[in-house]
Amino acid sequence: MHSILVHAHSGLRWILLVLILAAIFSTISGLSGNKPFTEGIRKTALFTLIVTHLQLVLGLILYFISPKVVFGPDTMSDSVLRFFAVEHISTMLIAIVLITLGYSKMKRGATDGAKYKAVFWFYLFGFLLLMAGIPWPFRGLGGWF
Repeated sequence: MHSILVHAHSGLRWILLVLILAAIFSTISGLSGNKPFTEGIRKTALFTLIVTHLQLVLGLILYFISPKVVFGPDTMSDSVLRFFAVEHISTMLIAIVLITLGYSKMKRGATDGAKYKAVFWFYLFGFLLLMAGIPWPFRGLGGWF
């Protein structure tokens, strides 16, 4: 069960990264002009939000069953244990909150420009936090899949 969840969580990360980049890049052209906010952009932002929350659910389940999440006297001195017990979940929760706020602000945006700005900035900062919090293989914390 643990292995299946780890692979699902790790594989879904790639879908999330593609979706969030699509949402960010689709809003760039609307930031500078009077371009109407389209249904396609709204759906891209929505699917990004859905996958983000699915990742949250999988991540929380893993947080409570993973052997890498250990709380003890050595947790903070061991970089791998500290990453999974504290750093990964903290960074990801902040990123998820930003993405959720961006989608909420987009829905309530009075103008198309406000909608573009909400998705662009909140999703961009969420993306940067996601990139910082992923256990990349070059950090010695995980794998590519």
